Amino acid sequence: MPYVEKGMAVGLFGGSFNPPHAGHALVAEIALRKLRLDQLWWMVTPGNPLKSTRELAPLAERIRLSEKLAEDPRIKVTAFEAAEHVRYTADTLALVKARNPGVHFVWIMGADSLASFHRWERWRAIAMTFPIAVIDRPGATLSFLSSVMAKTFAYAREDETDSEVLASRRAPAWTFLHGPRSTLSSTALRAQAKGTKT
Repeated sequence: MPYVEKGMAVGLFGGSFNPPHAGHALVAEIALRKLRLDQLWWMVTPGNPLKSTRELAPLAERIRLSEKLAEDPRIKVTAFEAAEHVRYTADTLALVKARNPGVHFVWIMGADSLASFHRWERWRAIAMTFPIAVIDRPGATLSFLSSVMAKTFAYAREDETDSEVLASRRAPAWTFLHGPRSTLSSTALRAQAKGTKT
């Protein structure tokens, strides 16, 4: 895990990043700015339990490409989940919380993940561990309103204008952040790469 000090506000941005792209960098930049973060951990996961690993590029390759994209020195690319043999986000967050007392963490996710968030392993535990910042993604702006997570935790939603203090809030607390959006997607980029090879 990257080095942090007590009192810091740190964003946790996890994904398979297969491949990472400018849309991911944009989400990280919006989170750093709007949440007033001291650091953002760009967590490259061994693989998403809800997705097939058949097309998953090697972890080292995804780390290397992520490091090329992450230009802001506050962004720390890490793959500690693989070293710790952690598979589920709920376990990752519990581990981060146990090892870093006094640090204010925020879980960062794209709005496109919100529709299926209730299918994640122990998703309620995730929402109860750290505040969550949901970043707008093309085509997902309205889906957050109808998602199971948004309905279940409607009482814990914070106004976007208060996003800079979200890290200091006690979970459950979440907000939806608007900003510039990128139409890039890892799925489309993989399909494009496959097309050029044939």
